Amino acid sequence: MSDEYKASVTPSWLTPDPTAWSSSGDGFTDNATYSPLDSFPPVPPLLVNPWDILLCSSGTLIACENALVVLVIWQNPSLRAPMFLLIGSLALADLLAGLGLVLHFTLAYLLRSDSAQLLTVGLVVASFSASVFSLLAITIDRYLSLYYALTYNSERTAAFTYTMLVLLWGLSLCLGLLPVTGVNCLTEESTCSVVRPLTKNNVVVLSVSFLLLFGLMLQLYVQICKIVMRHAHQIALQHHFLSTSPHYVTTRKGVSTLAIILGTFAACWMPFTVYSLVADYTYPPLYTYATLVPATYNSVINPVIYAFRNQEIQQALWLVCCGCIPARVTHSARTPSHV
Repeated sequence: MSDEYKASVTPSWLTPDPTAWSSSGDGFTDNATYSPLDSFPPVPPLLVNPWDILLCSSGTLIACENALVVLVIWQNPSLRAPMFLLIGSLALADLLAGLGLVLHFTLAYLLRSDSAQLLTVGLVVASFSASVFSLLAITIDRYLSLYYALTYNSERTAAFTYTMLVLLWGLSLCLGLLPVTGVNCLTEESTCSVVRPLTKNNVVVLSVSFLLLFGLMLQLYVQICKIVMRHAHQIALQHHFLSTSPHYVTTRKGVSTLAIILGTFAACWMPFTVYSLVADYTYPPLYTYATLVPATYNSVINPVIYAFRNQEIQQALWLVCCGCIPARVTHSARTPSHV
C-alpha cells in the first residue's frame, strides 16, 4: 500500500484501520503484484466505514427521540413523580449515548486524536451504562409500586428514587472515566477488546455486570407477574367468569407487555454481551459491528416502551406538538398493561 493511501485512512473506534470492517485484514487485497506496465493503480480504501455511518445514524435517531422525552418531562411540573424521574433518567442516558455516537464518528474522522477518542468512548460507556441501570431502577420501582401499593406514594419512595438516581449515575460516571484515567489499550494493543480502546478486562467486567443485572431484572419481572396475576385472579373470581373477566384480559396484556419489554432488552444487548466475553481484538471487526449496532437499537426502542405509551406523557406531547389533547388520549383508562 502506498504512503498516500495510508495517509487517507482515518481511525475507527473498533480498529485502527476502518477499512478492516469486513475482515481481520486490510480493506482490500495487498498481496497482488503489479508490473511496471500496469496502467491502473490499486483501488484506494474506503474513506468512511459504512458501519460507522450506521452507528452515527442510530445515534442521531436516539438523540432526537430522547431529547423530546427529556424536554417534555422537564417542562411539565406535573411529571415529577418517581416514575417520571426514572423515565427521564433513562431518556437522558439514551440522549447522551446518541450524542456520544455522533461525536465519536465526527471526531474520529476529523480530529484523529487519541484524547478525543478516549473522551467520546468514555461518554458512550457511561451513557449506555446509565441506560441499563435506569432500566433496572424502573423495574425496581414497578415492583415496589405493586408490592407496597398502599404506601408507594410517600416521601420515603421519593427519597429512595433519588438515592437510586445518585447511585446509578455515580457508578456509570466511574465506568465511563476508566478509559480516560488509563484503563485503555492505546499503549499495548495486545490487551485490546473487541471495542478499541477498551481493554479486554474492562469489557469483561461490563459484560458480567450486564448479565447480573439482566438476571435481577428477570427475577423482578417474574415477581411482578405473580403479583399482578394473583390480584387479577382475586378480582375475576368476584365476577364468576375468570377467562372472560375484563380484569383478567387486561392483566394478560400486562404480562405480555412485560415479556416484550424483557425480550426486547435481551435481544438487543445479549449478542454483544456474549460476543464480548468470548472474543478479543484479533476477531474480525465485522462481528463486533454486527452485534454492537443492535445493542444501540435498544435506546431507540426505550422511548416507545417507557415514555410514548404513558398516558400523562402522551398528553404532554400533544400539548407541545399541537396545543391540544385528543379525546381518545384524555379518556383512555389505565390498565395493568401500562405496568
